[in-house]
Amino acid sequence: MTGLVPFLLQVDLSDMWTQNSSGSNSALIFLIFIVVIIIVILVLNFTRRRNVSVGKETGVKIASPFAVRRLIKSIGLDHEQSKMMNYIIKLDDVVDPERSLASPALLDQHFRRAYRAIDSSTIPDTEIQHRLSVLFSTRNILENTTIGAATSSRQIKEETKLTITHNKEKIAAVVHSAREDFLAVEVPKTVLGSQIKIAKGTKVEVLFFNKGNKGFTFESRVIGYVTLHGHPVMQLAHSNNLRMLSKRRFRRKQSVIACMMFLVYVEGTKKKQRLIVDKRRIVGKIADISVGGCSVKTTVPVQVGARFKIEFMFGDEKMAALGQILRTNRAGINHVVHVKFLRLTQKSMNRINAFVYDYVQE
Repeated sequence: MTGLVPFLLQVDLSDMWTQNSSGSNSALIFLIFIVVIIIVILVLNFTRRRNVSVGKETGVKIASPFAVRRLIKSIGLDHEQSKMMNYIIKLDDVVDPERSLASPALLDQHFRRAYRAIDSSTIPDTEIQHRLSVLFSTRNILENTTIGAATSSRQIKEETKLTITHNKEKIAAVVHSAREDFLAVEVPKTVLGSQIKIAKGTKVEVLFFNKGNKGFTFESRVIGYVTLHGHPVMQLAHSNNLRMLSKRRFRRKQSVIACMMFLVYVEGTKKKQRLIVDKRRIVGKIADISVGGCSVKTTVPVQVGARFKIEFMFGDEKMAALGQILRTNRAGINHVVHVKFLRLTQKSMNRINAFVYDYVQE
């Protein structure tokens, strides 16, 4: 025993302390790690429940990043346009992108806010114009997207106005209901109020526009006539082959903008051409415009195929474009000249698009 005491006194207790301290630190780190995981799980669970609650209260579904990416991919946007679409969705807190894509009014509301945010930013003007160009190219693609498009006549809403073509005659009609077995249409009437009855079995072409202002046509036939809820209706066969009407490449807007047109001559060879602008001018008014071209009313006849420099004012800014005459029409004393733009600056294109989509008022 006497030899044991000196032995114990010779033991370095600092080694034991170091081992215990290391063990305590490891335990503390492990505990912190567990706490962090629990907090993350609680936050995610709370967020999920909150989103579900918000969705139930507002009647809309909350968009997940995966759903947004899948939706954007289905539209066919390129990399820059996809980034722009994500920016717009986040900027305007869009909770249901699919609903917005199916509604031109909602879509323009989101894009209008993004346009103003980009246009008022402090970045260099060249970058602003580039971003606006991407914004409008994205909006133009969405103009003709099939998202929200009808695929069956069973999706037609009550009181939708139809145009029924029969023997080259167009007849206006209104949908009474879209039953499972047939499309019930209120029997059309003449100007004098008498009913127009198309013979049973007759094939007809039907045209209608949905709330998103997208037009559709489909072929049908008259099944017969019945009375529903006291209303005489014409029965049309349903169709699952609806065709969406093709639209213009670019949206066009009616306008009254004074302009001047200068004839442009082309000199030289194909490899080295030179454009010479004639000093004489033709005065006119732009009746409608898009980034693809415009229609001009003028009292002076012009030749189809001729090239013109067109100058006009947008607000307090002077703009110019090189255009080519595609066709002309006579309207009383005026000539309506349809022009295709051949050359237009990026800034001018952005200004025209902002005007066409009503993002600014000129």
